[in-house]
Amino acid sequence: MRRISYVDAINEALHQKLAADERVILIGQGVTSPWYVGNTTVGLADKFGSERVIDTPVSESGTTGVAIGAALAGLRPVLLFPRMDFMYYALDQIANHASNWRYMFGGQNNIPLTIWGIINRGGEQAAQHSQALQAIFAHFPGLKVVMPGNPYDAKGLLTASIEDDNPVVFIDDRWLYQNMGEVPKELYTTPIGKGAVLRTGKDITLAATSYMVTEALKAAECLERENIDVEIIDLRSIKPLDESLLFNSAKKTGRMVIVDGGWKTCGVSAEISALVAEMAFNHLRAPIIRVALPDAPAPASQILEEAYYPRADNIAEAIRESLKNYS
Repeated sequence: MRRISYVDAINEALHQKLAADERVILIGQGVTSPWYVGNTTVGLADKFGSERVIDTPVSESGTTGVAIGAALAGLRPVLLFPRMDFMYYALDQIANHASNWRYMFGGQNNIPLTIWGIINRGGEQAAQHSQALQAIFAHFPGLKVVMPGNPYDAKGLLTASIEDDNPVVFIDDRWLYQNMGEVPKELYTTPIGKGAVLRTGKDITLAATSYMVTEALKAAECLERENIDVEIIDLRSIKPLDESLLFNSAKKTGRMVIVDGGWKTCGVSAEISALVAEMAFNHLRAPIIRVALPDAPAPASQILEEAYYPRADNIAEAIRESLKNYS
């Protein structure tokens, strides 16, 4: 199978979905600018025109309202936020309207809206341009939240999000954009709510999402030289979670480390930890360990960034701690 980059996988999914379904539109700030969104939208405006690829003014709340209205009118908008941080401005529209509409009207009206948020951390972008907000959106009933960790799932989950009849928050990380992977040319979907075992193991379970999957794989490769056999789960979906996959792996290995690119307190890692403790506690041989961002805003210094963002060595150390202290 051919290998393409993560960014090209997203671009291909958008090209194929806009070509296959005239109801699909792309709307948001910077949708025609590689400076905003890398190469994820290259060629779309030239091919499909400004009526379907709409570069908007800087008005996140207003643009979100337009996208919700378009979805209610029968279109399938992909609403782009080139920096996830600025989704705060659209939070009322997303949390009070998009997520609630189907419930408020007894399922008679759906909102087939894909809300695409891009994480732009690193590069000394500091506190207001480096945030990973997946836990916030996973908190709201009515929203699905997906975070692909490789090119195959980037294309498959974006396609599945666009085809879903309810709002899906599709979150990608620009740290993944140059990663390569096998991706079919044809259109396909990765099922929302289903995780994947990327590496089978017997000593400990490592659950991760998005860019942290890359770091998890590096950590497992390092630990293999120490005869530590790590099972890696790529969650892919934050909401709904593939709970049975998590529980079965935790029961199998008896240990779990959860890795998340967001903040630790009240974050995705906290939710997963609570679920596993509730449902598989009797099978655990050691406390669950979480690796996530510290409770501090992102720094504006390359040296401090190296200490702030967890990497493979932090994950490996957490695994060693679990095995050493609770053998």
